[in-house]
Amino acid sequence: MDIERIHTPVMLERTLELLAPALEADGAVMVDATLGMGGHTAAFLERFPKLTVIGLDRDTDALGIARERLAKFGDRARFVHTVYDGIVDAVRSEGFREVHGVLFDLGVSSLQLDRAERGFAYSKDAPLDMRMDFTSGRTAADVIAEESEEELRRIFLDYGEEKLAARYARAIVRARADAPITRSGELVTIIQAATPVAIQRQGHPAKRVFQALRIEVNEELSVLERAMPAALDTIAVGGRIVVLAYQSLEDRIVKRSLAAASSSTAPAGLPMELPEHRPEFKLLVRGAELASEDEQAENPRAKPVRLRAAERLRRAS
Repeated sequence: MDIERIHTPVMLERTLELLAPALEADGAVMVDATLGMGGHTAAFLERFPKLTVIGLDRDTDALGIARERLAKFGDRARFVHTVYDGIVDAVRSEGFREVHGVLFDLGVSSLQLDRAERGFAYSKDAPLDMRMDFTSGRTAADVIAEESEEELRRIFLDYGEEKLAARYARAIVRARADAPITRSGELVTIIQAATPVAIQRQGHPAKRVFQALRIEVNEELSVLERAMPAALDTIAVGGRIVVLAYQSLEDRIVKRSLAAASSSTAPAGLPMELPEHRPEFKLLVRGAELASEDEQAENPRAKPVRLRAAERLRRAS
């Protein structure tokens, strides 16, 4: 496997630039909460020779590749098999109470997309799995087989923002009555048959359904809802967080979490803001930053990315 070819870290130089002020000191510790194949972490360890990175991932395949790739860094690269809402326990298990940087590169990884047998890609026929941690949990095939028509509609609507959610849920329930739906190709065929021709011309009709199933299987949004405040709580004063999100549902959670952390808690009407009401964080970028046009052209996976970042100013008294 040519790791460098299949995995180009998104907005790498920008993440390095934003986190640099917090990582240059002796003894700096960073959490790569979505380690993947270690592309971002390798760059950080190269750039900051006194940095230790704790890499988290739920995907045992990715952890195995990252361990091999980052072996040359010795004990400066640490590895924890966990979902990223377990960040506090992971940091403590490595002997630290606080960290100086946190990076989230959300969404499905290059490894998961490019290995057809994982079942993430609607363009490749494979078992309907979609588990980021394939050692536990239910699969996309289980969701398709077990959930009611109403619940499937909700999943497609809420997690895929799919306008034809009701139509697709109805078609799936009809099809599974005849035979189990266990492969991605079978699901794509059902969706295509239920999609009006005019809409098929607007893009692949299965894209949003597959996104919704992946989010449901991996509980991505509920995990992120828990992970953001946990991650912010681990950051030392002067430490920074950078989050790369690839779809609006994730970005909305990130935006809301960072906005709350960077807002004053002073009650309305006070003549002045007391120190204990001052924001604990400040935002480092205005809104959400996009990848440059050049990067989007070179790396198609950078097209939907939204970057947000913040720095801890103080801890609550």
